[in-house]
Amino acid sequence: MDTPLLPGAEALYEAAPCGLLLAAADGRIVGANATLCRWLQYAREDLVGQLRFQELLTMGGRIFWQTHLQPLLRIQASVAEVKLELRRKDASGVPVMVNMAERPWNGGTLLHVAVFLAEDRDKYERELLLQRRRAEELAAQVARDQQELAVARGEAEDRAVFAEQLVGIVSHDIRNPLSVIHMSTALLERGLAPAQQAQAVARVSRAVQRVQRLIADLLDFTQARVGGGLGMKKSDGDLHQAIADSVSELAVAFPARELRHERSGDGRCLADADRIVQAVGNLVANAVSHGDPARPITVRSEGSADRMRVSVHNDGPAIPPELLPRMFEPMVRGAQARAQGVGLGLYIVRAIVQAHGGTVAVQSAAGEGTTFLLEWPRGGGA
Repeated sequence: MDTPLLPGAEALYEAAPCGLLLAAADGRIVGANATLCRWLQYAREDLVGQLRFQELLTMGGRIFWQTHLQPLLRIQASVAEVKLELRRKDASGVPVMVNMAERPWNGGTLLHVAVFLAEDRDKYERELLLQRRRAEELAAQVARDQQELAVARGEAEDRAVFAEQLVGIVSHDIRNPLSVIHMSTALLERGLAPAQQAQAVARVSRAVQRVQRLIADLLDFTQARVGGGLGMKKSDGDLHQAIADSVSELAVAFPARELRHERSGDGRCLADADRIVQAVGNLVANAVSHGDPARPITVRSEGSADRMRVSVHNDGPAIPPELLPRMFEPMVRGAQARAQGVGLGLYIVRAIVQAHGGTVAVQSAAGEGTTFLLEWPRGGGA
């Protein structure tokens, strides 16, 4: 079988499927094949003896040549698969991959460079990067959607719990006083002695007041829980005077208990006085329900340079430690409560103070009693 005639070395060199370049130690181009000239749009005579290899590089490529490629070539005499961008004669760029090797030549060294077009690879890499960015954006969007779904699910669960709580209130706490009203009016219709009539009317009056308190608490609870917070009408006023007036009124409402008011500092502040008085009333009612009836209830108002404080203290059994973290949650009642409330009073207290930009706290210990502390900025918060 005859061996086909193969092209000579010169023809193989010129028509190689890669660009081939030879450069002296100073970078001066001493040889380039036809493939490289065609890719870079140079005539051979415009390259050989005229340009240095570095001049074919972009500015970034030249820096990379000086800081990385040259040192590597000195150390290991060759590098492979280095991505660069060469400049055509018209200054446009062409992405390439190059292999380089330094070989001894004529008492010095000669740089051999093999150049491979990387335009398709560059497009592929850009597409991969684009798809990666899109995937990351989609993953971030999915994470945001999952977070929003979790929030929505939590809100839905809160609404379901809220609905159950309202059903429990309506079915139990409001039904009881309505039953008292119904039975008392039935007795009045039968005709009773004057003393018995007075007792029945008093029971009806107390039941009506209880329903009114429950409705007021429910309205505040609903506004605080799902309405974006309690509405506030803040104005400049004297906290000490507002608390003093409130304690006087509460003393009439709870004639069997001794109430004391202590004050210190400047009482002037920006606040919704009616709401603060409401909070104090809830705390005093709580102290009446849980405190030692033989000991006084102390309400203290304080004004410092930039903060206002109100505390309500009562002696009596300590609050169980496991109950303390949940004291300001709705529907939480003390173990010894006499069922005079629906368990919203302390929750409403917290909502009022938070609407003033403040905080609430409770301290309770055996032998020391229980103290609720309200604190907020003198300016009334945001």
